[in-house]
Amino acid sequence: MKQFAAFVTKFAKPIVIIWCTLLVILAYLALQLPAKLQGDGFFYDGDHSYVTDELSETFNLPAKTIFVLFEDKTEEEINSALESLETIEEIQTITSPIGVEELNNNDFAYGLLEFDNTVVDYFPIIDELREKLGENNGISITGEPVISKDINLASQNDLIKAETIGLPIALIVLLLAFGTIVASLLPIFVGGATVVMTLGILTLLGDSVNLSIFVLNIVPMLGLALSIDFALLLINRYREERNTQSIEQSVQIAIQTAGRSIIFSALCVMIGLGAMVVIDVEIFMNIALGGTIVVLLAVLTGLTLLPATLILLGDRLNKGRILRIKPTASRWQKFAAFVMKRPITIIFVAVILLIIAMVPIKDIELTIPSTESLPTSYESRQTFDKLDEEFGIAENTPVFLLAENYDDWDTKEGREKIFDIQQQLLDDPMVDRVTSMFTVANIESAEMWEMANSNPQAPGVLDEVADNFIKEDKMYMVAYLNTTGATSEAQDFVRDWMDKDLGVDFALSGQAKFNQEIFDEIASKVLIAIAIIIVSTFFILMVAFRSILIPLKAIIMNILGLGATFGILVYIFQYGHFGLEATTLVLIVPVLIFCLVFGLSMDYEVFLISRIQEEYLKGATNTKATIDGLVSTSKIITSAALIMIVITGAFAFTDVMPVKQIGVGIAIAIAIDATIIRLMLVPSFMKLFGDWNWWLPFRKDTRPK
Repeated sequence: MKQFAAFVTKFAKPIVIIWCTLLVILAYLALQLPAKLQGDGFFYDGDHSYVTDELSETFNLPAKTIFVLFEDKTEEEINSALESLETIEEIQTITSPIGVEELNNNDFAYGLLEFDNTVVDYFPIIDELREKLGENNGISITGEPVISKDINLASQNDLIKAETIGLPIALIVLLLAFGTIVASLLPIFVGGATVVMTLGILTLLGDSVNLSIFVLNIVPMLGLALSIDFALLLINRYREERNTQSIEQSVQIAIQTAGRSIIFSALCVMIGLGAMVVIDVEIFMNIALGGTIVVLLAVLTGLTLLPATLILLGDRLNKGRILRIKPTASRWQKFAAFVMKRPITIIFVAVILLIIAMVPIKDIELTIPSTESLPTSYESRQTFDKLDEEFGIAENTPVFLLAENYDDWDTKEGREKIFDIQQQLLDDPMVDRVTSMFTVANIESAEMWEMANSNPQAPGVLDEVADNFIKEDKMYMVAYLNTTGATSEAQDFVRDWMDKDLGVDFALSGQAKFNQEIFDEIASKVLIAIAIIIVSTFFILMVAFRSILIPLKAIIMNILGLGATFGILVYIFQYGHFGLEATTLVLIVPVLIFCLVFGLSMDYEVFLISRIQEEYLKGATNTKATIDGLVSTSKIITSAALIMIVITGAFAFTDVMPVKQIGVGIAIAIAIDATIIRLMLVPSFMKLFGDWNWWLPFRKDTRPK
């Protein structure tokens, strides 16, 4: 680090020029990122995806459907509207509601626009649909592609809203920490540059990687908070050293000390991000990718751009003084002394508080976000709700069964197999009805099919029906469940059916299968991800602090803090407190918060323990080192935590529910970590274990005697 610090101070000006050039180029690219974001990231390459593609390619079934809702419209108006859409090449089929009883109800009617699986980008198509339909009151569109596009727009609006709320408050916190305008604006500039450059890099990757719309919120949330935290730590250490050292020496010492903490903190965060990759669901891959890039850039800008800018600014860093910062050491000294005197009492009270906060976890209910993620103020959400209310489009869940029979379906034995599968489905209490070649032809057995097929006038008709459901060795049928695809009962249904022996190879698809695959993939891999995080964090902290006990305590306390966070999230969102309507937690929220916060909270562990270790290695007793470390870092940890809480907590005022829950969850976790854990539990345990805190087998004590 010493040589690196010398390099940065020697080439400060070229470093700033290079970063500013990169910022301009990548800022231009960042503006194009929203157009490259598609879907909510809930994609898993399993049976659902395979069957959906196969049904589209082989049987010409639609891969996606857009609904056109008509309210108080005449037949002439409906025909005119649908005819105007015929010029859109990507539409495979247009189904009009005219003359179709099930597509009409009172003053409402709806048509269907169906697309095959060759369509990749629906956003331009949706823009064209809305342009052709115009601002005609009484005609609106909805469906998964439309809702996805509107969530994209809502995410962009949420980002602007969150930054508008969070950044000014973060600036106030920085002013309270530093007292001058220049010193307070510098972390925000570095954080903003880091986020913008990350978004630019993601734009470059967007052509080869499918990126979720939620990247637009989570990457800036993580990047801003971390970058500002890193900058706060380094600037604070620089200003401390500047009291007795030259500008260059102060910067070099800050890089060597605070820089070391920044690197270890970033490693902990990247472990949490990297562990998500084991869960083979697109949104986790996206966040791991975007998060890793933004953390790497935060470290690079924090250790090069920021110190180089400090060199160029010199003592102008203290220009624009607004506040005279009063020394707070005496107050923290009293607090530290209070903690040191009563470690057992403080540990008992803190742990009891955390356990009480965990109690609501027993009621946790997790779901995969769908239409509910979009605020009700958006037309596509209102249209979907009307369709469900008037036509019950979400009431019955279709499950598609695709089977392969290499002995040929178009034989007596093949048709008997088809009928047997149909009857097994109908015998299942979860199934309301089945659509198959037999039900469409209104034939009640395989024998009746053979008899009807022997009629010289019938074969042509039956063959035409069979051709709709059989293509070479493939056959499909549809079972409609008497519950929605989001329920656990629907997921249990597809799990049970995948274990059945039907005498042929088969696979299922539909919302129930999609949900089951996502749930099972996360459930089967989440413990692996957690194990990777815990084991890796342990070894990193063991190397950083040359201790066995410190990483063990850090991991246990983090788990306690995160457990309390999940309990509070259930209390707020599921129980419907603080003016919020009761809702379930989004499935990804606990996983994301655990992976992100486990690393983020290590920031404060590293900041605090690094300073304690620094004093301990100089020869101070464990108790004195703990007090001195707590006094010297408490203000900076509090300020850093406040900024993290403000930046992430600002997303509580956004509209997209998964983003709201993630933002609130991270803010709560950081608040618990920076107060109960870092300021109370950590110093209490440090006092309690004494010199055993620094025990490591086969290590010699090199401290001054």
